[in-house]
Amino acid sequence: MKALLLSLGLLSLPLALSAQTPKARTTQLQQDFALKQRSFPRGGFFDIFQQQLQPAERSALEFLYAYMPSSDLLNRSGDYYLANVRTTLRARQELPWGKAIPEREWRHFVLPLRVNNEALDDFRTARYAELRDRVRGLSLREAILEVNHWCHEHVTYNPSDARTSSPLCTLASATGRCGEESTLLVAALRTIGIPARQVYTPRWAHTDDNHAWVEAWVDGRWHFLGACEPEPVLDLAWFNAPVSRAMLVHTKAFGRYDGPEPVISRTPTYTEINVIEGYAHAATCLVEVRDTKGRPVPHAEVEFKLYNYGELYTVARQRCDAQGRTRFTSGQGDLIAYASQPKGSSYVYGLKQVRFGQDKSVRLVLDHQASERLQLDLKLTPPSEAARYPEVSAEARQRNTQRFAWEDSLRTRYLDSLRAEQVFGLDARANAGVLRQFVEESPSKAKARALLSVLSAKDLRDVPLAVLRDHLQHSQPQPSIAADSALCMRYVYNPRFAHEALTPYKAALQQALPSELRQQFDRSPEAIVAWCRKEISLDKDFNPLGYPTEPLQVWRSRRADSHSWTLLCLSLLRSCGWAARLEPVTGKAQYYHEGQWHDFTLEQAAATSAVSPQGTLRLAYQDNGILDNPKYYYHFTLSRFDRSGRLHLLSYDEDANGLEQGSAWRPTFERGTKLDEGQYLLVSGSRLADGSVLAQLRSLDIKAGQEHSDSLVMRRDSTAIAVLGNFSSESRYRPLSLGADKRLSTAAEERSLLSSTGRGYYVLGLMDAGSEPTKHALRDLIAEAPALEKLGRPIALLFTDSTAAAGYRPEDRAGLPQLTFFGLDTEGLAKQLTERFKLRAGLYPIIIVADTFDRVVFVSQGYTIGLGRQLRETLTRLTEASSACERGGCTKD
Repeated sequence: MKALLLSLGLLSLPLALSAQTPKARTTQLQQDFALKQRSFPRGGFFDIFQQQLQPAERSALEFLYAYMPSSDLLNRSGDYYLANVRTTLRARQELPWGKAIPEREWRHFVLPLRVNNEALDDFRTARYAELRDRVRGLSLREAILEVNHWCHEHVTYNPSDARTSSPLCTLASATGRCGEESTLLVAALRTIGIPARQVYTPRWAHTDDNHAWVEAWVDGRWHFLGACEPEPVLDLAWFNAPVSRAMLVHTKAFGRYDGPEPVISRTPTYTEINVIEGYAHAATCLVEVRDTKGRPVPHAEVEFKLYNYGELYTVARQRCDAQGRTRFTSGQGDLIAYASQPKGSSYVYGLKQVRFGQDKSVRLVLDHQASERLQLDLKLTPPSEAARYPEVSAEARQRNTQRFAWEDSLRTRYLDSLRAEQVFGLDARANAGVLRQFVEESPSKAKARALLSVLSAKDLRDVPLAVLRDHLQHSQPQPSIAADSALCMRYVYNPRFAHEALTPYKAALQQALPSELRQQFDRSPEAIVAWCRKEISLDKDFNPLGYPTEPLQVWRSRRADSHSWTLLCLSLLRSCGWAARLEPVTGKAQYYHEGQWHDFTLEQAAATSAVSPQGTLRLAYQDNGILDNPKYYYHFTLSRFDRSGRLHLLSYDEDANGLEQGSAWRPTFERGTKLDEGQYLLVSGSRLADGSVLAQLRSLDIKAGQEHSDSLVMRRDSTAIAVLGNFSSESRYRPLSLGADKRLSTAAEERSLLSSTGRGYYVLGLMDAGSEPTKHALRDLIAEAPALEKLGRPIALLFTDSTAAAGYRPEDRAGLPQLTFFGLDTEGLAKQLTERFKLRAGLYPIIIVADTFDRVVFVSQGYTIGLGRQLRETLTRLTEASSACERGGCTKD
């Protein structure tokens, strides 16, 4: 998964909760329900309880209403929740395991509708009968595996933006990233009464990425499975090995959960729990936060940060006790403990490397001032691999593989049926009819097409017709900006701000505004912000994850969390014809007035919005012999310190498909880029082949009207194998098979390298039509065949075209290592590698060593003396590094 959407480690309110009796839990539930009801007196959001309800219905609804985030309370009606409760109770009666599920697991992991940050839909009521019939006659364990096959029939992996589509929308598009696949599987399992939860490693420790999957409850235990990736048994997935190297695996339980898992944080709506010990060797460390005089810092918040995607990413936050202490359990690798606090008009902060498994306790001192120059070199080491696998018979594996292929064919036929329906050169999947109707019925087809052009690929696949109509027909740009059609389309007509569900709100808001108020809003965008500050009360407690509340529901309730408050302001601004946005790099809320973007915030102290004073940052970089243009997110990032010392990542994106699609040093920082005045942290890192990172941290002070020049440093360890770049293991090729005549013949269908190599490191060679360097390369491979076979790494040799393949005689290939396979380069992989690693075009062979986390650790081109020996040595070092880690011998500096 390339894009991370869920962050469970947000600041939470410390709520006391220990193991409770059923009577105590009932009393607590009643108190929580009453508090929620008192907090939202306007809008009739609790009217459903005035209806005639069965006792089981009332009990379930009270539980949902007590702990659902305020966004769900406001965005959906009581009738919606009652219909879903009735379906859930029906499943409890009709499914054979229904009554055997303990009350705790049923309430926290079956009854709740929300899984992630998706828009709630009608999946449970719409798909219950189909799923119930699908698992008829199966045991609980068999039903879990069967539902995952059902999900795979409908959906496969594809990277996309950070918005999590609803289960029904994911089904319609037939693709989803791992967060969406796991949301679908959890929703499907809960629909038939099986406790399920979405589990995350927020970021891997040994490579740049994250992942989400599912745990399902069977006979008193939680078992994991890869969503939409069915296996013959539970507790088996492609990530068994990677997750054994994780630092944190966590999930959130709806409401006040008192299960056996360690608690990371509690909020009024969920309990965040740590399940790392079910996947990896873990250790606990005590962190004591002190000031520079050695005094405890009571109730300090400690962030546990992991190097990933070029930044120190916060995987969890924990609040200290009154003595400034907190304990955290993690995989046995390195994290950075970070804490800060305001001090006068500024802040102080501290950071400390924690080696879990070695450090039993550490002292974190807040000894850095905001204005202080920080430069710190670190080596951060991930946990060693300790994978555990369940047994699978050869027959079960074969049956699953055959079924997997059949399910792929079903989904492919569905997608093929949609291709003829697509319009305007857009891939809208099942939503193509909506786009067609929208454009055809619009008086200005050009303007309708222009609106579609500013929507994301995912939005095009699930945007409702009512949303498109509302934002086209009821957007009237202010006269001062009307002539700038591009500005108006992107920041007035556009229904999208962040990752919220798109809704039609403009016509309704315009109609709801009293004429005098509308006149004020038309005269000044600041009047809109001032009105929101005065009239919308802040919900600080009941939406800790900031799920978006729809603008009309904020208007109706006059209450919102800070993020939904910002979205209402932006929605009112656009409804009144003012250009408004969340600034793409910093995420600041802004409106456009008198030729400039003005920042605005919720704080009452900000009497008026302002144009932020800015300086310029110019970064120099010296080629380190491997890398001449470091990539943002992949090699470095920049974060800004806020007024309390927290860090906020700046987003320099190139498209919507994930963090790896960031900008680079040369186009963004070489000649200088504008930044708001303030303090920043520059983080860079070189990831080594064993997963460890050579990182450097530098603080920067940007002053208004001045240029700050600094250096971007990519550290190297000449004694270790370094990651040189990336190459997708999902790249496709056309296999060549060896016939009875020892000639190579072309297969009918393409496949991915990953499907042929399996997980781990592999060798890839791109070869031309019999050049001398290529022949030498083959001979070198043959000479080292016994050693390479012993190392057991697959070797993919791809010819540039069929002519090149036909030019190789059987004797040219005799003696190659047994794990060698052949194919045709049908995707331009040679060109990709030439451009990525700045190789010479047309010079073959090109040989790389890469792994299926897309890391390249070896590159060779043309004639290379001793190529086979170099490959043997590289693969041997990789194998030795892995073995040393398994024996606990990874060094930590």
